[in-house]
Amino acid sequence: MEYSIRKMSKLSGVSTRTLRYYHEIGLLTPARINSSGYRIYGSEQADLLQQILFYRELEFPLDAIRKILSSGDFDPARALRAHRSLLIQKRKKLDALIETVDNTLRAEKGRVPMRDEEKFEGFKETLIRENEEKYGSELRARYGNEAVEASNRKVRGTSQEQYEEAEALAKKVIELFLAAFETGDPASPEAREAAECHRRWLSFYWPEYSGEQHAGLARMYVEDPRFTAYYDQYRPGLTVFLRDAVLAYTGQSA
Repeated sequence: MEYSIRKMSKLSGVSTRTLRYYHEIGLLTPARINSSGYRIYGSEQADLLQQILFYRELEFPLDAIRKILSSGDFDPARALRAHRSLLIQKRKKLDALIETVDNTLRAEKGRVPMRDEEKFEGFKETLIRENEEKYGSELRARYGNEAVEASNRKVRGTSQEQYEEAEALAKKVIELFLAAFETGDPASPEAREAAECHRRWLSFYWPEYSGEQHAGLARMYVEDPRFTAYYDQYRPGLTVFLRDAVLAYTGQSA
């Protein structure tokens, strides 16, 4: 099946202007250009556009998406499984936010005051619940119950501004590690910058920081296939690179 750019736009809901831009930056190249100079797309491009839209829904930057899709190790089926897992997490987060909205509306309708802290509890409780469901047992075994509970208390005590800063840093960590990965050197200045950003991100969740704990977490990323799957979805081998970069940054041995 072949599609003109207008038909592809209608099929996908992506504007023709955006499709042209994706072509210009090398993100989605048409199957061919016909004799009249029009872009023609096929089923392969439709599949790639679907992947792009999934990544965009998960707020991946375009440059990161291009690198992921152009990787020789890119596996569409594995990517779809990762999309599904991340979208389920996002759905849970949205459910918690909807509950917060409903509580706010009920408070306003009943003229019952709602504490400022309560307005942001949905955001933070979702984060805590997701971490507990996915990694709670491993983190408690490695660091102890008190350390995990202290971390949860710190998350609950963060302001909305701090929460938003942590969310932005989480995205920046991935971007920096992807850029550093291109150097192939975990001790490069780029890798050190990425590890430093990772440390700053951790500071929003850890009551106190130590290089030894940082290195231990990075090792756990490699040891636990769920962490590995998360980071390697961006680029195969990224988890090992992240671990080695953190070890170099903290001066810890492998």
